[in-house]
Amino acid sequence: MATWNHTDITINGQTVKAQAPVIVSASRSTDIPAFYADWFFDRLSKGYSAWTNPFNGVKSYISYTNTRFIVFWSKNPSPLLPYLHILKERNIKCYIQYTLNDYEKEKLEKVPPLEYRIKTFKQLVENLGKGSVVWRFDPMILTDDISVDSLLQKVQNIGDQLKGYTEKLVFSYADIAMYKKVKHNLDVNGIHYHEWEAEQMEEFAEKLSIMNQERGWNYQIATCGEKIDIDKYGIQHNRCIDGDLISRLAWDDKKLMDFMKVRIEKVPSPNLFGDAQLPGNAILLPGNHYFISTHKKDPGQRQFCECMASKDIGEYNTCPHLCEYCYANTSKESALQNWNKHKENPFGETITGKL
Repeated sequence: MATWNHTDITINGQTVKAQAPVIVSASRSTDIPAFYADWFFDRLSKGYSAWTNPFNGVKSYISYTNTRFIVFWSKNPSPLLPYLHILKERNIKCYIQYTLNDYEKEKLEKVPPLEYRIKTFKQLVENLGKGSVVWRFDPMILTDDISVDSLLQKVQNIGDQLKGYTEKLVFSYADIAMYKKVKHNLDVNGIHYHEWEAEQMEEFAEKLSIMNQERGWNYQIATCGEKIDIDKYGIQHNRCIDGDLISRLAWDDKKLMDFMKVRIEKVPSPNLFGDAQLPGNAILLPGNHYFISTHKKDPGQRQFCECMASKDIGEYNTCPHLCEYCYANTSKESALQNWNKHKENPFGETITGKL
């Protein structure tokens, strides 16, 4: 399945080619909701934005003409709240991957207080619906000050407060050696980290699964991009850009479903025994409807990533959260430089305001 078509757009009297994605990711590369919500919704109203390829520096254009769904990623999505009505008016649906960690004591993140972030989570759910806000505790990081048990205590504190507000908890084990930026940033910032051992991963997964049952959360628990198979604890491999969740939330958008090749079917009438005969892999929907999953992994993603294809519109080295373990910034200095450039031209074509 193609993720987008192309279209012509006019910029300063010139016609240029633009990608026209149906599903947009905003964004794995930076926190658009927290810092660039004004920019994004201004560009949405203008119909396009520009994106610079991080590998070759080439600028390309993204048209929002065909956009029907957006997956937002954020550690502080409260700036989205005043804009959500615009998405509804444009018949664009969304869900939010909300990274809600608790590293306040250790000062690993520069984010608003936990109480404020939990309040924001609940406000978003009240506005968008329970399935539309996914809780991420990501990454799970071990340091001299953070053990497996203290991580579980942090998860329990947040999990108790989100009970009834989310369907899912997504996490990953911080795999520091694999990511040069993460290792560099932790080393430079003097964080005494520890790599996860397989036994610790198993211990954490088992205790988290028991906690989920004993505390009555009933969350679907999933790992993001992890090789380790811990499904014996009821923990799945996650799809952050999830075709099934998109279909559940936007099943009444025929154009989107046609694009995704999802067929929405009516639940058949009950048989003589009062049962409706549905395929074993049917996913039920409101209004007596169902669909069969057609989710396909994006071959361009990492080996253990289960995301479907989408167009990410963010750029690296632009996130001012300045988390000590950041994978998206080469350095705090580079992120702050680009943030300051953005503020000089906050509604430019690109996120950094560069021409």
